Amino acid sequence: MSAQANKPSVLIVDDVPANIRLLADCLREDYAIRVATGGAEALALAGRGRPDIILLDVVMPDLDGYEVCRRLKADPKTADIPVIFVTANHAPEDEAHGLSLGAVDYVVKPVSPAVVRARVKNHLELRAAREALARQNEALKEAARLREDVDGIMRHDLKAPLTGIIGLPQIILDEGGLNESQAMFLRLIEENGYKMLSMINLSLDLFKIERGAYRLSPEPVELLALVRRLFVEFAALAGPRKLRCALTVDGREARPEDTAYLCGERLLLYSMLANCLKNALEASPPGGRVTVDVAPGEPTVLRVVNRGAAPARLRDRFFTKYATEGKPGGTGLGAYSARLIAETHGGSARMETSDEADCTVVTLTLPRGDLAVVTLTLPRGDLAVVGETPAGAPVMVCPAV
Repeated sequence: MSAQANKPSVLIVDDVPANIRLLADCLREDYAIRVATGGAEALALAGRGRPDIILLDVVMPDLDGYEVCRRLKADPKTADIPVIFVTANHAPEDEAHGLSLGAVDYVVKPVSPAVVRARVKNHLELRAAREALARQNEALKEAARLREDVDGIMRHDLKAPLTGIIGLPQIILDEGGLNESQAMFLRLIEENGYKMLSMINLSLDLFKIERGAYRLSPEPVELLALVRRLFVEFAALAGPRKLRCALTVDGREARPEDTAYLCGERLLLYSMLANCLKNALEASPPGGRVTVDVAPGEPTVLRVVNRGAAPARLRDRFFTKYATEGKPGGTGLGAYSARLIAETHGGSARMETSDEADCTVVTLTLPRGDLAVVTLTLPRGDLAVVGETPAGAPVMVCPAV
């Protein structure tokens, strides 16, 4: 292969031979030169040979340079070729018109060879940089697609062996002959197996939610019971730092008989609240208090409040993916997934923080949904159910009078 073939190619388009010679002489050392003396010929050469850059005169007898540029940019095969106008038309409106057609530069005759060489070199380097960036972006997209495929396969394939593990403790317990400690350990294995299965199912759900492919299957969920359960589960996180957890309803301390129902998916809502509560506990100073306030209604509003202001660099991107600040081992997915879950339920999530008040509030607003209400009764003299409760929800019972 000749040295000429390895050089970037420049197509010079001008109907005046002297102009062509001048441009060719100043570029020949570093570039392979092609020449066209009219607009139609330039279009034909560009379509066949795809030069790396085109130097284009404006005033020509058949097609003017503006029309040639317009046609080049309209053709997908030549649209990405940089075009530099080289012309005697020096009015600002001429230059603006040329650039509006897609040209990358505008050089006024009589040209300076040094300026032409610099402009050609710069625009070829810019084009090469854009092409390299496009290749890198495509490689990153492909890597992301591969990672997502692998993640999906792993989540799916983990479920089968885990289901087998979960079933074994109950089989061993049914056979009997175990002491109390052995039976307790088997129940712990079973319980943690179910937790892992829930985490895998949730990760699969979030994977679908991100792609807009998730179908919500709502049911009546009692929020106060979820919060109380989370307080128990996070006791190990709160205890060593003497953090206190409080549950309130419309700002007052929650009573045992209080309930707050809405229609949603239990596992998703549980994960949403768990992420918000965990973030609040981790962000609280020792001895602080974390409050979860539930305001039932349409919509239902949940507020998770903790002492301490959110880091300044985190505030504008609190709910974005991988946003984290000052938390060793933090993934930046907790608040992000909480927002996704709230939005999947037709709600929203927002965060407010204040250095003056030394406080951070995460507010989750969720539609209550259509709760089907049923009333159950039992024979007199046995137990009677009091009150009304959504279908499928736990009921309060008391001795019948």
